Amino acid sequence: MVIDITTRRPDLPAMCGSHAGKFTDPNTTSKGEPRAEVALTQLETLWFNTGTLCNITCRNCYIESSPKNDRLVYLKVDEIIPFLDEAKQASVREIGFTGGEPFLNPDALAMIEAALERDFEVLVLTNAMVPMQRRSIKDGLLRLKDSSGCRLKLRVSLDHYTKDLHEEERGQNTFQSAMEGLNWLSQKGFAMSIAGRTCWGETELQARAGYHALAKDNGWALDADDPTQVILFPEMDEEADVPEITTACWAVLNMRPEDMMCATSRMVVKRKGASVPVVLPCTLLPYDEAFEMGVNLAESKSANGGMFSDGAVKLCHVHCAKFCVLGGGSCSAHD
Repeated sequence: MVIDITTRRPDLPAMCGSHAGKFTDPNTTSKGEPRAEVALTQLETLWFNTGTLCNITCRNCYIESSPKNDRLVYLKVDEIIPFLDEAKQASVREIGFTGGEPFLNPDALAMIEAALERDFEVLVLTNAMVPMQRRSIKDGLLRLKDSSGCRLKLRVSLDHYTKDLHEEERGQNTFQSAMEGLNWLSQKGFAMSIAGRTCWGETELQARAGYHALAKDNGWALDADDPTQVILFPEMDEEADVPEITTACWAVLNMRPEDMMCATSRMVVKRKGASVPVVLPCTLLPYDEAFEMGVNLAESKSANGGMFSDGAVKLCHVHCAKFCVLGGGSCSAHD
């Protein structure tokens, strides 16, 4: 669900510190109020960023993926296996793979298979375009689906249900290719979902009606009214002027810190030039080294100093405020 805070509480920006000089002190807001933090309640989803290289360049990609951006390099299957084994011991339910475009990574299928072999649910975020549609990838996905059934899920980025608005974000000749990928996934019986955006000046009901019509026209077994099957994400803009989240904001918003994504998720990335991968709180903070939590899950649970307190994440980033708290966004497959 996307929360329109200006309609719901027009006084909230003033109450939660909306003015210049924000997101600098991990402990207090620009008004000197105690900054909100989120403790890990139970690690349910462990994400792997497979690398920031992508086959396309979107207009407003929060991670700036492109055919040239390799700031996060390709993970290899032998690098993620220790994390998978740790996650198994920690009773993690879901493994997520994101990018960039995951199917550009030469080890993509091997990583997915390693996660499925350990009985995880697996969610792969993809644009469903040419990298996924290569014969070797299709054959591998079919093999993995046949062996794991609905534990393998693919979420396809379709920024709008119309060609014009989708391509306004993703560039020319991207809509038809994505549709071909979605049609193939549907025809082959994959568990699939769609990720759209909420930046088009339409209501959620209008957006869901549009995706419903698209799914019906193409014969997809997709319930556009189900927020786990059609996920509508708020925009992420690091330059946006948004309120900081104080401890008092939980009561103002009638929300709980344990409902935030970083209460149940962590992400593994490998930076260009680094010798080993590191753990981050979530999928939204790939480049900020201040949010590094350690080189394994055990270290991340007790991270201290800077942006952390005994593993709790201090909400000292614009994405924490805009996407998660005020936008109600979560990247997991589970609502």
